[in-house]
Amino acid sequence: MAIAPFAELERSPEHVHTYRLTPLGLWNARAAGHDAENVVDSLIKYSRYPVPHALLVDVAETMDRYGRLQLVNDPSHGLVLHGLDKIVLIEVAKSKKLAGMLGARIDDETIVVHPSERGRLKQALLKLGWPAEDLAGYVDGEAHEISLAEDGWTLRSYQQEAVDGFWAGGSGVVVLPCGAGKTLVGAAAMATAQATTLILVTNTVAGRQWKRELVARTSLTEDEIGEYSGERKEIRPVTIATYQVLTSRRGGAFTHLDLFGARDWGLVIYDEVHLLPAPIFRFTADLQARRRLGLTATLVREDGREGDVFSLIGPKRYDAPWKDIEAQGWIAPAECTEVRVTLTDAERMTYAVTEAEERYRVAATARTKLPVVRALVEKHAGDQTLVIGGYIEQLHQLGEYLDAPIVQGSTTNKERERLFDEFRSGRLRTLVISKVGNFSIDLPEAAVAIQVSGTFGSRQEEAQRLGRVLRPKADGRQAHFYTVVSRDTIDTEYAAHRQRFLAEQGYAYKIVDADDILGPALPQID
Repeated sequence: MAIAPFAELERSPEHVHTYRLTPLGLWNARAAGHDAENVVDSLIKYSRYPVPHALLVDVAETMDRYGRLQLVNDPSHGLVLHGLDKIVLIEVAKSKKLAGMLGARIDDETIVVHPSERGRLKQALLKLGWPAEDLAGYVDGEAHEISLAEDGWTLRSYQQEAVDGFWAGGSGVVVLPCGAGKTLVGAAAMATAQATTLILVTNTVAGRQWKRELVARTSLTEDEIGEYSGERKEIRPVTIATYQVLTSRRGGAFTHLDLFGARDWGLVIYDEVHLLPAPIFRFTADLQARRRLGLTATLVREDGREGDVFSLIGPKRYDAPWKDIEAQGWIAPAECTEVRVTLTDAERMTYAVTEAEERYRVAATARTKLPVVRALVEKHAGDQTLVIGGYIEQLHQLGEYLDAPIVQGSTTNKERERLFDEFRSGRLRTLVISKVGNFSIDLPEAAVAIQVSGTFGSRQEEAQRLGRVLRPKADGRQAHFYTVVSRDTIDTEYAAHRQRFLAEQGYAYKIVDADDILGPALPQID
């Protein structure tokens, strides 16, 4: 846990974990307040073998690159790039990648920056290996009174620390486990800003959950909060918009971008920032004068665009290890189990002759998994259980096999909310759900999740799915997260890759055979 703030887990066999150091990881640690001395001390303390001196020097020098260039507001010239090291400033100014972004040189340490290029300049400097510290400040935006409700609740200590860390930096990302109250961090940031706020969310259901929480936890009324989605187009002092509607096109053009300029926003909140669609990065490059708060359970992006999050939303300002939050009782303890299923001879033959690009689908959707899933559901018959998968045909098989309803992309928002309400109330014990369950759904009494297939080896998806069962239970019971995988196939390899982020957070996966769940005689599925 000591090295997680600055290193990424690469491999996690049972006894030896392999971490990878990257410049971005070190710069994120630097922005979050970790200095090179702390990082070097941790490497020396926890390394089994002596750490090469050259590596320690490289770590320190890499971290020292952050902040040697600063974006600041000059009283006479406006936005400028200031070099604490003027030779570095000369070096980057000569780069063709910065062409058109810089204006006149003021002196040896300062160059004018075109205000419209603030975001793109930060992206370019990061790629050059000289990440700039943005100290240029932010506009206050249109004032709007927002306060936290005082009806028997207060921010938890880590939530307040997250808000303080964000506000001290002005913009950036807060990383908290699912179920730890990221929405409340957002609400507290809004109360601090006292300004109109644009909140970007993954889908309409998530947006309506945000609205319910804001009405319950702050002074905001329903009339002050607008929904900007496929169903409604309301612009209010606090507006909640879906990524989907903002990235929709008509005639090749983004038709809803006017929302960004519709009001003088004082704060923009990006929920589930690890899922930010690529077009939103482009829009965000023009929003650098607005305070920006990214909320996520993991900064892992499978498309490799963590650097764009760093440049355009801001660096990581606060990161709480999942196990620390669990130890404080704010999220449920969880047992993670991988259940390995042996395919039938017919399924093995089908897998063997399948083209490489289709092999994961064949392995992940094997019908031999069905009785294992049912046995797990029956094992936890008293608990509310989510069965999660990535292939629609498989989900329909599971729904029929378990006699359980299905929530998928085509399920209407009204039907989703009805099923979620029945699940929350306990009238519905088992729910089969597609990847829409990865994002921002509030099902606090879900105690068991059974994963049958996913998005290949996605680590962030694994974290989101575990997060569905981490809300603390009223009776304090443990949560259970099962992954059912097909032995001797790529399904097993992808499962190991998916588990890396959670292993980094301290979760150990126990591997069991399907026989341990079903007994030695596996039911045959036609």
